[in-house]
Amino acid sequence: MPHLVSLVVQDQGKVHAVAEAWLAAGVTGMTVLDSSGLSHMAHGDAAPDGVPLFPSLRKIMEATEHPSRLLMSIVPDDFDLEGLMAATEKVLGSLDEPASGILFVVPVTHVRGLQPRPNPPESGV
Repeated sequence: MPHLVSLVVQDQGKVHAVAEAWLAAGVTGMTVLDSSGLSHMAHGDAAPDGVPLFPSLRKIMEATEHPSRLLMSIVPDDFDLEGLMAATEKVLGSLDEPASGILFVVPVTHVRGLQPRPNPPESGV
């Protein structure tokens, strides 16, 4: 079963290095999004109540600095997830440390458009 690997990276300066590490680990595509978490909202960075949503949304989003990035990739069922997590922590350090990032993997029951890897990794046996 394919998996969705999602990683919130707190340090924007490390996003490029993490993306390179994921590509080296065999990821064939990924999506990178601006993100902000609950602590960002708690510090008053969210839109104030009463602000019209659509006319002001673009200006609010442009004016808000996003403190983190979300990387996502769907990987095939035979993908080395442990190797991908190790490659991620080689760049970010232990994800068990505060403010380093959050990585989670969820099974994907249905997917369309996922392209096969050009050369599946050879068995390490």
